[in-house]
Amino acid sequence: MISKKMRPLVENNSAIRVMFEEGKRLAGLYGAENVFDFSLGNPNVPAPAAVNRAIADVLREEDSVAVHGYMSNAGFSDTRTAVADSLNRRFGTNLKEGNIVMISGAAGGLNAVLKAILDPGDEVVTFAPYFLEYRNYVANYEARLLEVPPDTETFQPDADALGTMITGKTRAVLINNPNNPTGVIYPEEAIIRIAEVLREKEQAYGHAIYLISDEPYRELAYEGAQVPFVTRYYADAIVVYSFSKSLSLPGERIGYVAVPDEAEDAESLTQAIVIANRVLGHVNAPSLMQRMLVRCIDEETDLEAYDQNRKLLYESLTEYGFQCIRPEGAFYLFVKSPEADEHQFCQAAKRHRILFVPGSSFSCPGFVRIAYCVSYDTIRNSLPAFKELAEEYRLKM
Repeated sequence: MISKKMRPLVENNSAIRVMFEEGKRLAGLYGAENVFDFSLGNPNVPAPAAVNRAIADVLREEDSVAVHGYMSNAGFSDTRTAVADSLNRRFGTNLKEGNIVMISGAAGGLNAVLKAILDPGDEVVTFAPYFLEYRNYVANYEARLLEVPPDTETFQPDADALGTMITGKTRAVLINNPNNPTGVIYPEEAIIRIAEVLREKEQAYGHAIYLISDEPYRELAYEGAQVPFVTRYYADAIVVYSFSKSLSLPGERIGYVAVPDEAEDAESLTQAIVIANRVLGHVNAPSLMQRMLVRCIDEETDLEAYDQNRKLLYESLTEYGFQCIRPEGAFYLFVKSPEADEHQFCQAAKRHRILFVPGSSFSCPGFVRIAYCVSYDTIRNSLPAFKELAEEYRLKM
């Protein structure tokens, strides 16, 4: 018999994964080319050619025992230095090897950070809508996740509302920038305002309140939009990053956590994250991917492919009468459901062989998330089905 803790998780399996499996079922019935699956944020752009060359070069040129063996749990020294140097060049930070912990993707990093800072009964605050696993991650450590309600016109963070939700039990505020599911970027002024609120509350309650920034989509920003690097605005900031989107490597589970020297008890916090990573069973980030990063730290994915998808899908859906905020980053559209229960809208879309994820999964009912990290042809071929769906709902054309 499985544990009581796991039963509700099994019963409420991720809606994203459920829709993904449904997509495979429908593809078997109608053919993959006739099913338009926008459920899963799986990058369709190949990894940069330099990444594949670097992996081959590592295997050919470096000592096999060292490449595949254990290393310090925080990661290879030269990999951590390469990450720190890259961030310093790009964001004007002053990070060093000791500020970086290599981790198994952003999910592994978030769990290591939360395990390092949370005690039972503590609280973490986030802004809705948010990545659906945050609640489970926080619950892993017997803490509570509190949600700042969304501004469904802009989906920008409400710092004043955040201030009303912070208590003496608050250990962290968790943000996702650019945001999954909305594609919104929290700009510099939003980060500055959040930092002001947190400094106020730290003084009031006499302990650190960490700002954890989950940033797997940082490099996916369009039309010159900038994603602020939070350690420049707030001392008690922690950055969690994954190369899954920037290098199209989601299955490789490679990323890092950055803890600046300015953070309260930074050295002990970093060490706690390293030990938490080990205790959680990750032990260390994948060694081959760490060796590759030394050679490819500043490589970039083909942003133009995602941008073409973004423009075609956004412009087409709004032309058909759907309501959606224009995304600035990531690869998602967050579309308002034309009926109150977005689950019914998802069912209606499925009749047209279109699959997307209900907004309730992101704690924002009344919307659906469409992941446009698919081929351009998939989007183009889906447009007649979207048009039929709009006509079914008698949307303004």
